Amino acid sequence: MTATQIDHETVPETRITSKQKKFLKGLGHSISPVVTVGKEGFSEKTVKATILELSRHELIKIKLGKSCPTSKQDTADLLIARSSCSLVQVIGNTILLFKKNPDLEKDKQIQLP
Repeated sequence: MTATQIDHETVPETRITSKQKKFLKGLGHSISPVVTVGKEGFSEKTVKATILELSRHELIKIKLGKSCPTSKQDTADLLIARSSCSLVQVIGNTILLFKKNPDLEKDKQIQLP
């Protein structure tokens, strides 16, 4: 399996319901991308940045640059597999990811419906 291929059966994605996805999409409108994937494509730096930002914010946007060599769905699948998070949405060149962090302060945690 290469860096841009993934076995979809082994993805340890955390399951969220469609109602929760709808709620998270609404929250996602007002946030800015915190990770950008550029011409270097998917790398270990991207994974580390994603994991760090998920631990800080729980819900993050990732922006794919126009020169990104990997497809948006492949990038989303790889990030989900490597960071054990949930895909909320892929729209345009933006990926919205969620991962619950029980270590965050209660007032900073996202309370899912």
